[in-house]
Amino acid sequence: MKKVLLVAAVACMAMTSCKKNYTCECTTTYTGGGGSTTPFVGSTTINDTKSKAEDACNSMDQTSTAGSITSTTDCKIK
Repeated sequence: MKKVLLVAAVACMAMTSCKKNYTCECTTTYTGGGGSTTPFVGSTTINDTKSKAEDACNSMDQTSTAGSITSTTDCKIK
């Protein structure tokens, strides 16, 4: 009986998703009228399951334009 309970406990633990700290690194590139780019890199920590952390990180991707300057932000889990 003890062996059955032990196996059941291990199986339950293996099936649950573990929350961990994942680093989401975002690179923002600015392009202007002269064609130059100035990259900016920032990061944030997300404590969640891997798939939820990836989704949260990817949701930070964006592109915006103001006048002749375009900023593009690309985020990835590192």
